[in-house]
Amino acid sequence: MVKSLLAIALSALLLLGAGLFEWRFVDGEFSAFGEEVQALFDKAEDGTASTEDARAVQSAWEARKSRLHVWIPHNDVNKIDDYMAEAVRLIGEGDFELALAKLEILLHLSECIPGTYRPSPENIF
Repeated sequence: MVKSLLAIALSALLLLGAGLFEWRFVDGEFSAFGEEVQALFDKAEDGTASTEDARAVQSAWEARKSRLHVWIPHNDVNKIDDYMAEAVRLIGEGDFELALAKLEILLHLSECIPGTYRPSPENIF
């Protein structure tokens, strides 16, 4: 009986630890991505963003994406890929108004996606 209770408690602690690690990892990756997108947003707002700036953010996302595929669903990754590619193209064409809209969506996603991995009652039950 004691061994069973101990095994259950240990399993619960391991599960909690894995959940906390996942949330902190995803939150950290998206926090850094959000800062990069915000810097690109500010440049696009000023009209000084270049294709190289946008491609740098896209490259940084590509590097993060390979690590995040383990933790987040493919659909979330695809959403960000799509909006990032559109923003790069729009910045390259000089259409900063539409690029700002895409970048705003990316900023919103970088804030709300990590919340879906937070170990909280609404995400557990």
